[in-house]
Amino acid sequence: MSQSTAPLASPMERHRLYEDALAILLGTLMVSVGIALFAEATIMTGGAAGLALLLQYATGLEFGLLFFAVNLPFYWLAFRRMGLAFTLRTFVAVGLVSLLVQATPLWLDIGTVQPVYAALAGGGAMGLGLLVLARHRTAIGGVNILALYLQEKRGWRAGWVQLAIDAAIFAGACFVLPLDRLAISLLGTLVLNAVLGMNHKPGRYRGVS
Repeated sequence: MSQSTAPLASPMERHRLYEDALAILLGTLMVSVGIALFAEATIMTGGAAGLALLLQYATGLEFGLLFFAVNLPFYWLAFRRMGLAFTLRTFVAVGLVSLLVQATPLWLDIGTVQPVYAALAGGGAMGLGLLVLARHRTAIGGVNILALYLQEKRGWRAGWVQLAIDAAIFAGACFVLPLDRLAISLLGTLVLNAVLGMNHKPGRYRGVS
């Protein structure tokens, strides 16, 4: 009788508490640096962070307050669809981004930054930060929550889902930003979503929190 030589499936390894905590800290730190670069160059991105940046440019209010407020309506969806643990991690991550973006100018003095560089470096930093958070089942905003939910339930890539939703936010930005900054903002958002689209695919990463 022949025997199967296929390897047995290993159980999915769970993240330890300290691993989740460190990932949330480093992920939100990278995201906040990217947002600081975008804000200095007066460009924007998509998602809740992009909406908060857009409101900051339009009203002059602080990003941290706007970002925290924009995310409040989405916690119920996170709780209903993704569970209490995901919601708590996301609430902590949103709070950290709000605080870190406000504190970044105290630690990092960005005198001038070329907008294209800000788009490439800031978009890359945010994409990597979001990737770290996503792999620890954490989000930093309503659009990101929706994208992760659709990836888990439908198998759709989170980066492409988020890119589609971002189009509506950029439509609103046409009334606030000049066309050259809008085009550069689109470049940064493409970099961000490319990082997610290429690296955060269903089944590629097996760690759970």
